[in-house]
Amino acid sequence: MADNRRRKRPTTATGRLFRLTGMTTSIATRVAGHQVKGLFQSDQSKAADREKLLQYIGKEVAATLGEMKGAVMKVGQIASQMQDILPAEISDQLKILQNASAPMPFHVIRRQLERELGAPLDELFARFEDQPFAAASIGQVHHALTPAGDEVVVKVQYPAVKESIDSDMKHLRRILRLGSLLKVDETALNAVFREIRSQLHEELDYLQEASNLEHFQAFHQQQPWLVIPQVFPALSSEKVLTLSYETGIPLDQVDDEHGFDQATRNLLGERLFDAIGQQIFQLRAVHCDPHPGNFAFRPDGSIVIYDFGAVKRLPPQDADLLKRLVRAAMNKEWATLDTMLMELGARKKDTQVSSDFYAVWIELLLRAFDDEPYDFGHSQLHTDIMRQVKRTPLEQILKFQPSSRSLLVERVISGHYWTMMKLGVNTAFRPNLEKAINIAGD
Repeated sequence: MADNRRRKRPTTATGRLFRLTGMTTSIATRVAGHQVKGLFQSDQSKAADREKLLQYIGKEVAATLGEMKGAVMKVGQIASQMQDILPAEISDQLKILQNASAPMPFHVIRRQLERELGAPLDELFARFEDQPFAAASIGQVHHALTPAGDEVVVKVQYPAVKESIDSDMKHLRRILRLGSLLKVDETALNAVFREIRSQLHEELDYLQEASNLEHFQAFHQQQPWLVIPQVFPALSSEKVLTLSYETGIPLDQVDDEHGFDQATRNLLGERLFDAIGQQIFQLRAVHCDPHPGNFAFRPDGSIVIYDFGAVKRLPPQDADLLKRLVRAAMNKEWATLDTMLMELGARKKDTQVSSDFYAVWIELLLRAFDDEPYDFGHSQLHTDIMRQVKRTPLEQILKFQPSSRSLLVERVISGHYWTMMKLGVNTAFRPNLEKAINIAGD
């Protein structure tokens, strides 16, 4: 059904509501039919039908959200990375949303720009390219030239995105709860959605992003190899952000042909790892959108970081808890690790987890952080983890749940695993990990 229905993108609040309500009704009807049918099926047939149901829901949600802009698509993109919340059949379908954004018509963008900056476009910029070079869920980016001759990029937020957040999230949450599809309890789910909502509100405030850029520039000022764009305040507002144009090679072109030998790629991997570690444990604020489009690389070993709208600020107690948790894992102190996971909210209380369970999983999760070089370019760690998930009894898996306190940090770590793979990094990260958790002292 979803595959055959290619409809015009909704551009009004009423249109969005109609589209989301229609999707919810369609899914609810399919879930109800599945439940009735299950009364007359064997366990094997019921399991096979449930898999088909989940695949249908995943396709339906991905197809509908892919036609929309704004908060609902952004939440869908985040949800695609939540394998510990969603069944794989759904999260796999949602992954297409990461590259599903089509640009808005330029007349909409022009009107937004002129309304936000208070002047005609021709007075604001000496040149402004109609076609965006990047389009995302909540805005798009254009090349431009200032009257003073500075090459800049201009990020313009789509109209009415901020106003749609609460309604969009309400509908998406209802969809994900249909038929008890989620694998976490109500308290944990509420905390996760509060975290996502808070992050979205911050990401939609471009003045806050400008402040983030300046904050990170000051922190990394002794690391000239980390390039962070400069803000043009006179050409920026809550919904428009103008930044210096910083060039770099996209991740998928970082190879020998473009001047990146193995030593340079290793250096880039270590520098990226060290920067993220410093942000988590020292700055206690981390750039938390690891999408490849937010990073570029230079053959001299420099890393360009774009888009500081998604920044997770860590309370001192959370940064300290994460540091102690990593230490316990590295030292194989399973009882301490278990206690800390419960404190973090990532492990359900009133259950027992064996040391053998932790020994297997920590070996997997720390495999890439050994004293010996790890070849990310040929890594099979992700497939080994999925095999272990299938081997592990469901009742053991259900003793764990996502924690709102670490959700976005985990997104950073898992996202940059794929960055390291695409870079083809082959180096020993144990010294870097030890330096990261000792960076702020005890």
